[in-house]
Amino acid sequence: MEKSSPAWTLGELAEILGGTVSSHPHYIVRRPVPADSDDPEGIAFCESEPYLDRAHAHGVGALILPHSLRSNLKPAIYVEYPRLAYGKLLAMSQRPLPIGPGIHPTAIVHEEAYVSESASIGAYVVIERGARIEDRCKVFAHSYIGEDCLVGNDTTIFPNVVLYQEVSIGNRCIVHSGAVLGADGFGFMWDGKRQVKVPQVGRVEIGDDAEVGANSTVDRATSGTTTVGAGTKLDNLVQIGHNVQLGKDGVLAAATVIGGSSKIGDRVAFGGQCAVSDHIVIVDDVTIGGTSGVPSDLLAKGAYFGRPAIPAAEGLRAYLSVPKLPDMLSRIRVLEKKIRELEDKS
Repeated sequence: MEKSSPAWTLGELAEILGGTVSSHPHYIVRRPVPADSDDPEGIAFCESEPYLDRAHAHGVGALILPHSLRSNLKPAIYVEYPRLAYGKLLAMSQRPLPIGPGIHPTAIVHEEAYVSESASIGAYVVIERGARIEDRCKVFAHSYIGEDCLVGNDTTIFPNVVLYQEVSIGNRCIVHSGAVLGADGFGFMWDGKRQVKVPQVGRVEIGDDAEVGANSTVDRATSGTTTVGAGTKLDNLVQIGHNVQLGKDGVLAAATVIGGSSKIGDRVAFGGQCAVSDHIVIVDDVTIGGTSGVPSDLLAKGAYFGRPAIPAAEGLRAYLSVPKLPDMLSRIRVLEKKIRELEDKS
């Protein structure tokens, strides 16, 4: 089935985005596209000359530009903040996944579960005893909501999400496909002969306005609660270990791993593929560069980078020196040989 696309004239779109049109106010655009697109019905944004040059070299139909740039080759909308305007256009162009109102006839809802009349429950969803699905929630097909779980108002659970038991998700949250919340924490003890599993009986609590990316996992606490703070965003393939306390308004890029019982402050940002050891403390307002490893506490706000993570300026210098190490080693060996020769002569 052919999907329908919204359409705007540049004049209409400029009014919506709070901008002005340079020319061709009746030119029709249908979708946001990258600057190097060849879509004549697409509109891209450019914040600098290199991106404007790229757009001029391709067939994109129209542009969103700051007042400091000018295009004589393509019709454009001029705004104060092109990135924000483009974000608004992206929101206008978003195509939601289909889900009907009410409970799909194939869903299985325990008689002791609560589902708000305003919620939407997709095909083959399972909702267990004691679970609560609050107002205007959307739970998409094949998701599992375990015993005594709570899904807050206006929260979206995409297809194939699993909430084990006693997982609390706040209001206006988004949990993407394949995420697993409340699986056992990684707890084992050596009894002298084999690894013995330590029971994991705690909870998971996700604050309001949080987002959990596809195939990410948040483990239940051994006892107590694993917490993801309000407004925190987890990218895809993020692992949050048992008993982690993750603060408010953080961002964790893809493949980041937080070891068990670590305490992460508010507004902490992790680049992709970061690894934090267990029982680590990181204070508020810390930024950690991608692929960094954190084996010890970070107790001063600021930027860090490296393995181990150290203040970013030092970490970058160390990183940039790595390619020079073979040549430095060769020079050291030559110097050592000369020193030995001088010592022999003396």
